[in-house]
Amino acid sequence: MQNDILVIDDDIELCQLIKKYLEVENLTTTMKHNGKDGLIETINTSYHLIVLDVMLPEKNGFEVLSEIRKISAVPVLMLTAKDSEIDKVSGLRLGADDYLTKPFSMNEFVARVQSLIRRYTTLNIFKSDAQLCLNFGDLLINPSTREILIKNKNIDLTAKEFDLLYFFAKNKGQVFTKKQIYNNVWQDEYRFDDNNIMVHIRRLRKKIEPNPESPTYIKTVWGVGYKFTNQVQ
Repeated sequence: MQNDILVIDDDIELCQLIKKYLEVENLTTTMKHNGKDGLIETINTSYHLIVLDVMLPEKNGFEVLSEIRKISAVPVLMLTAKDSEIDKVSGLRLGADDYLTKPFSMNEFVARVQSLIRRYTTLNIFKSDAQLCLNFGDLLINPSTREILIKNKNIDLTAKEFDLLYFFAKNKGQVFTKKQIYNNVWQDEYRFDDNNIMVHIRRLRKKIEPNPESPTYIKTVWGVGYKFTNQVQ
């Protein structure tokens, strides 16, 4: 299956290098060099992955990501020009699935791209499951359609947020460390990137919890990690 990737970055030389490496991996790549054109492209064409730079003319990467998340849960890999925790956290809060800090090695970039594509388009991570809906009171999780309903109202989750919630829910009551969560949900080597996990959990709580400050579903187990409460009926 051919996978289509959109790269939104104003660095022409970097885009050419990215295109060269991705085409070796048989990945079709489209390039846009400002935020406005990139956003229009995401509206008009479906992609399996979007690579999005933070610093863009006309619309910055955060503005573009915010608009993308209103219409799509396509995986987004953000590129940040500096090692700024604020940029990374801001991107994750807006719905980015992963990020890389410039300059980066092309081997790592390709590995991240392949990991995201494998996660969302090639590898069916729920293949061994019965594809049965999980029902927890007002919360309904449908793994077949990747839909979340709360009181019969559809809740929009990003692809990573759904994977995280489903992983917790199908292992109800089990406590997981951050490393275990990263290995199972991100399916990547744990890099002690606790912010990534914590931001996704915080964002997920805001979407599904009646009171995010006092979670009903995703509980913090202090000093250990997190669990999906087994007390929800």
